Amino acid sequence: MELKTLNSEEIKQLEHQGCRAEDWSNVLIHPETDLARIQFVTFRGNVAVGKLSGFVEVEAGRRERSSLQHVTLDSTVIADEVYLNDVGLIKNYAIGDGAAVERVNVLSVTGKTAFGNGVKIEVLNEGGGREMIIFDQLSAQIAYLQTMYRHEPQLIDALQKTIEQYVEEQKSSMGVVGNHARILRCNQIVNVKIGAFAVIRGAQSLENGTIQSEKAAPVLIGDGVIARNFVVLSGSELKDGALLTDCFVGQGVRIGRQFSAENSAFFANCEGFHSEAVSVFAGPYSVTHHKSTLLIAGMFSFYNAGSGTNQSNHMYKLGPVHQGILERGAKTGSFSYLLWPARVAPFTAVIGKHYTNFDAANLPFSYIEEVAGRTLLTPGMNLFTVGTRRDSAKWPKRDRRKGENKLDLIHFDLFSPFVVNRVRKGKQILAELHAAANKKQDFVKFKGLYLKRLLLKRGIKYYQMAMDIFVGEQFLRRLQPIDELKGWTDVAARLKAPNTKKLEEWYDWFGMFIPQRAAEELLDKIKSNQIKTVQDLLTQLRQYFERYDEWAWNWTAALLKEEWQIDVETIEKDQFKQLISNWKNQKIRFNNLILSDAQKEFDSNSRIAYGIDGDEQIALKDFEAVRGTLEENGFYKELLAENEQMEKIAERLTELS
Repeated sequence: MELKTLNSEEIKQLEHQGCRAEDWSNVLIHPETDLARIQFVTFRGNVAVGKLSGFVEVEAGRRERSSLQHVTLDSTVIADEVYLNDVGLIKNYAIGDGAAVERVNVLSVTGKTAFGNGVKIEVLNEGGGREMIIFDQLSAQIAYLQTMYRHEPQLIDALQKTIEQYVEEQKSSMGVVGNHARILRCNQIVNVKIGAFAVIRGAQSLENGTIQSEKAAPVLIGDGVIARNFVVLSGSELKDGALLTDCFVGQGVRIGRQFSAENSAFFANCEGFHSEAVSVFAGPYSVTHHKSTLLIAGMFSFYNAGSGTNQSNHMYKLGPVHQGILERGAKTGSFSYLLWPARVAPFTAVIGKHYTNFDAANLPFSYIEEVAGRTLLTPGMNLFTVGTRRDSAKWPKRDRRKGENKLDLIHFDLFSPFVVNRVRKGKQILAELHAAANKKQDFVKFKGLYLKRLLLKRGIKYYQMAMDIFVGEQFLRRLQPIDELKGWTDVAARLKAPNTKKLEEWYDWFGMFIPQRAAEELLDKIKSNQIKTVQDLLTQLRQYFERYDEWAWNWTAALLKEEWQIDVETIEKDQFKQLISNWKNQKIRFNNLILSDAQKEFDSNSRIAYGIDGDEQIALKDFEAVRGTLEENGFYKELLAENEQMEKIAERLTELS
């Protein structure tokens, strides 16, 4: 930026326009700046002012001349075409091109700071021990490793050193207001780094934070927001009086309507409205919308909190040291209560109040209900609900993240090796419980849970259905594009998996599925300092993320050996045909059960609140005017079309073999 010192005539002009300076020799101005646009400005320390000759868009539909008016500038650098008006103090900031700051009391940096990077927050366990360092490149996977691998002190030490190195690089005594950012009608902003195209409008107090905004995914900080010790990533919104202390907000997150949170982290596409969060570790797509909901000391992922959801994290003994886990796709019903510690399996719905600790980790797709004071689990029942199917389909469609750098790595498969491995374990558990049960028993007990003995066999069948569908889906994925297959030779060649060794564990690293061997390999790289920077770690994680299909097929091959005694290296035509037939039949049955659940949304009970000034015929017409018909419903039609498509695919594959 070209700058020059002011001559005596220019100084006189500025003084005549109400300006003053501690030392005019410390004030540098762009030679093409229209000095008439600088009025009632106080200059302190070294100040540089760029070109002022055009216009700035301050708000939608409102443009102002780039100018400096009624502002005190202390040790500040102003870029080109900036609009500053009615600002009490701007100190130690670099203001980017086209930025606008209006009616702000204080915008200052008070000393060397990392702008919220490096703050340690106590997620998951209020009693400490799982402290996580937040920073503006934090992904869900790095957060997961920091929080859930405390049993690996060498790993934690290496991770922290890598992150602390990055944090040190972010430290500065100068703040930044990015290009075309707009800061309007705010009280105080202290030690905050503000990215390009951010909109901060009506915030009450922002202190020690980073707002990682960008043109493709601007951040909005709205009315009444108070945030301290925070990081907010691109495309997110905080507004309507949200209160955050010691918090991380990932990409595409929405928080508002008096939501309050402390020592909590929210990753991609989370939503928090009205309710309260304390020491919450919220993985992608975790949602809480209701005033009466308190989430505390828990890990959640792809989660939906019902109104009045609550948990207890201490027993009035050693303090709030307990924690709970609700894995991918879990839900809690209205006024559900959980006594920590407890663990809920993937895609499980929790209803009622539970005053005993339980571990349901290996019984996914279940209902957990309170019946006569007991925690009753019905295995596999949540497989066939419309909600489970709709959730798995809607998540990728509702990804609000924009821009190229999507930090959180997310696999969306409903049936993945991670989940199906849990299904497999659940099937074994149910079989063992059934074998050991007395026929006179109504219930069997398992890890704090009660299960109806007569439903154990049905649960086994449901879990087998999930395994059959998974295997078929993996076949289809492996054989794409199916239209290019010319015969059985092509099929057999694509199905080979020479790296198959054993049926290993899989993990869900907050959205990213990874097999045990790959996870251990990556962790060893971190511990041995082969990964030296945060960017190296993000790159390595993405490389592992992108190998999911390869590793999933290898695991599927191992599953076929274990459960079906079929080796994909020597699979026969009849075996393949049978597996495809199983997939087709089970998938159609699976879809039909979901369709039956969907039909309940259109039966006579669903019409109870319709047509209040008429008879049954009026109620039906009113219902159809508002809700439409079952046959017109998009979700219903999609499942019917999928059934038809599966018939065609199965026929095509059978012909090839």
